[in-house]
Amino acid sequence: MKVRRLLGVAGALALAASVAFVSLAPTAGAGIERTYIVLYKQLAVSSDAAAKVQAAGGMLVASYPQIGVTIARSSNDGFAATMKKDLRVQGVSATNGFGVRLPEAADSGAETTAVDTSILTPAPGSDNLSSLQWDMDQIDAPEARAINGGDPSVLVGDIDTGIDFNNPDLAPNIDVANSANCVSGTAVPGTAAQDDNGHGTHTAGTIAAARNTIGIVGVAPNVKIAGIKAGNADGFFFPEAVVCSFMWAGTHGVDVTNNSYFADPWYFNCKNDPEQRAIWLAEQRAIRFAQQSGTVIVAATGNFSDDLAHPTQDIISPDDVPVPLTRDVTNACIDIPAEIPGVVGVNANGNLELKSFYSSYGVGVTDVIAPGGDSILQRTAAAVNGRVLSTWPASLTGSCPVARRVFDAAAPGQVWCYQQGTSMASPHAAGVAALIMSRFPGMSPGAVVAMLKNTADPMACPADMSIYDPFPSFSNGVPQVCTGSIGYNSFNGHGQVNALTAVGG
Repeated sequence: MKVRRLLGVAGALALAASVAFVSLAPTAGAGIERTYIVLYKQLAVSSDAAAKVQAAGGMLVASYPQIGVTIARSSNDGFAATMKKDLRVQGVSATNGFGVRLPEAADSGAETTAVDTSILTPAPGSDNLSSLQWDMDQIDAPEARAINGGDPSVLVGDIDTGIDFNNPDLAPNIDVANSANCVSGTAVPGTAAQDDNGHGTHTAGTIAAARNTIGIVGVAPNVKIAGIKAGNADGFFFPEAVVCSFMWAGTHGVDVTNNSYFADPWYFNCKNDPEQRAIWLAEQRAIRFAQQSGTVIVAATGNFSDDLAHPTQDIISPDDVPVPLTRDVTNACIDIPAEIPGVVGVNANGNLELKSFYSSYGVGVTDVIAPGGDSILQRTAAAVNGRVLSTWPASLTGSCPVARRVFDAAAPGQVWCYQQGTSMASPHAAGVAALIMSRFPGMSPGAVVAMLKNTADPMACPADMSIYDPFPSFSNGVPQVCTGSIGYNSFNGHGQVNALTAVGG
């Protein structure tokens, strides 16, 4: 069964006893319609692809010839086997099955290019709820936006559950034309990307909530943001939606994408498994296409306290059986998108600047760390509940727990919500990347990533590792271990992102 893919829900560790089973779609059987990834051997799609799909008893949903991938739907149990007979096809994999949702954990207790400062647009001051944004203070965002609040020509694509187009704290910066709903595998542009979960609106606010007196202020309040909906209302991100989203980003001028999820149907995608390989390669090709098109990709590492550099066991996947199977995994198996080469992997920390109890980590996986909240180990006077405050759809107020709702009298009917997770960390890093691109127009994605790392504040491994003893790996039960030096280590990567340093302050 499948674990909820949203990484704003911290607490997979300590939740084994409280897993809620949710039937999202039946396993393969007669007459059951399923969605398939069809992967071609070449970066091209055959001209007769639609006819081949139809002959196999299916319907072509989308075709991405740039990466040699098509999305198809069929209720014919023999569809995959028939399609695999085509010698041009490398693999065919069904993408949907059963699912498991994990509820949130209960609380207890660079370059040196000269810059023309005339092009920078400051966004000084604060909004009504800014005093609650300990996370922004921690990365020097208020000081940074007094120098450079971002450039409206920079577009961030938030690949998530959509965005609330009606939210007054986001509306000034939303690029409706470059937003799209990719859940089906084919993009439906515009307001079809309306958020029906809340998670996407929260991450979007951290990136680009406007400087408009109400609510909060994002890391880069002058940039534009597009909602690219890949997650459905239940918070699951299937391969067809992930592929569609990166193809949309790569063809619509998206400068940075934030990815606060890991892709279904496998927590660890194993390239040496024939069934998983088609999905693994299709997603990798789509991500590379976006990167080669000029997009910086930032992703959350996950909330399972796992050392992603040394995976040994997966108790979450696959999602096509009634009960998850325990399977041995190796470094041939990765968390997508965080472990795809060139993607910026982001861990979460709290207000004491220690890695959050739930955050996954790993040498070679972790690039930077950013505020994601920690409701157990790092409650402080500034972070009274340990969590990160951001925007939330007013229509979904009920989905934000009462104790975490915040209201602004200047915006009647609107709500802001506290959440925690690597989902909350990743958009901080994406926002800083957008500031770098605002400062250096035309900078290559590789150079932006390098500058993001080089301007981070180095942080050593925690002096007292015993605080993590109650939170071993969810996947294999081993204790958390931080390895490396202050310059780079498995918990903090190159350090905590710093918006002020990134803008040249």
